[in-house]
Amino acid sequence: MMKKEKCESLEQVRENIDQIDQQLIDLIATRQFYVDQAVRFKRTKEDAQSPERVQQVIDKVRQKAFEVGTDPDLVESIYREMIQHFIQRELKEIRP
Repeated sequence: MMKKEKCESLEQVRENIDQIDQQLIDLIATRQFYVDQAVRFKRTKEDAQSPERVQQVIDKVRQKAFEVGTDPDLVESIYREMIQHFIQRELKEIRP
């Protein structure tokens, strides 16, 4: 987890937010890298959509959000959007 520090100015707050945004983008790109690899092991549309796996991920991230004191509904919303995007990306690879 990133170190949190009290800021002394709005500029300092914004600098920290910009750094976090860069890290989030880097992490999303890394997650996409692994999703792109997973498609090699999926043969059907159902393999890509896998509602059971989606729910497992959602349950896990909601619990982690709760544990660190952030809004589980926000985290779920972000993850559902990201997962849906990745599923659509996979489906393009699986379709003949």
